[in-house]
Amino acid sequence: MTDGFSDYLVFVDESGDHGLDTIDPGYPVFVLAFCVINKADYVGKIVPALQHFKLKHFGHDNVILHERDIRKDVGGFAFLKTKEKKAAFLNELTQIVADVPFSLICSVIRKEALKQKYSNPDNPYHIALGFGLERVHYCLQGWGAGAAKTHVIVERRGRREDVELELEFRRVCDGGNYHGEKLPLEIVFADKKANLPGLQLADLVARPVGMSILRPEQPNRAFEVLAGKFYTNQKGNRLGWGLKCFP
Repeated sequence: MTDGFSDYLVFVDESGDHGLDTIDPGYPVFVLAFCVINKADYVGKIVPALQHFKLKHFGHDNVILHERDIRKDVGGFAFLKTKEKKAAFLNELTQIVADVPFSLICSVIRKEALKQKYSNPDNPYHIALGFGLERVHYCLQGWGAGAAKTHVIVERRGRREDVELELEFRRVCDGGNYHGEKLPLEIVFADKKANLPGLQLADLVARPVGMSILRPEQPNRAFEVLAGKFYTNQKGNRLGWGLKCFP
């Protein structure tokens, strides 16, 4: 811990659309993933692992790993259209995610159920953010972070959305949470083009979590490697702790 900062960073990314007006029947959930990472592990293990991976497959590390682009073989990932190359690439990337140390906290909002339960439901992003920040705080307190400040890095989405997000973030951290506590968390906005390994890690893990909720019977290797990453209670339960589904 240096200069009042904690030993941890939190990277946040989403999967799905947070809008409620039109809901995609194929993916009717909104997922917000929080990757809680020790700074020493970040610079010593996660950053080098992803850089080596990029250098091997692209020849340079100015590549942003987007789950959607990889899944659809678009942009810089068009070379993955052959089955063998795609399988090898995904197997290696999945193994990296399995090997690198981080703790995972995810909020999953079931949008249809939210609309049915509430006549005027809140923004799914804000609901997911509140649940996630509370659990990030509990996790950090359990690790002895105390009152030290932890930075929470999120991707910019647009001027209006960013202003709304910052207001909601500060409301939650100023006491608008389950226990009415002050949370020593500070939001940091990163440009979409910022090549931050932590944000890419959060992007890679969000959709597999959403799919595990939507289609639990479907094979989901990406989720299997995440199962041991979730923040849990002392009994090892992730539901309600590292994995919050609502409603």
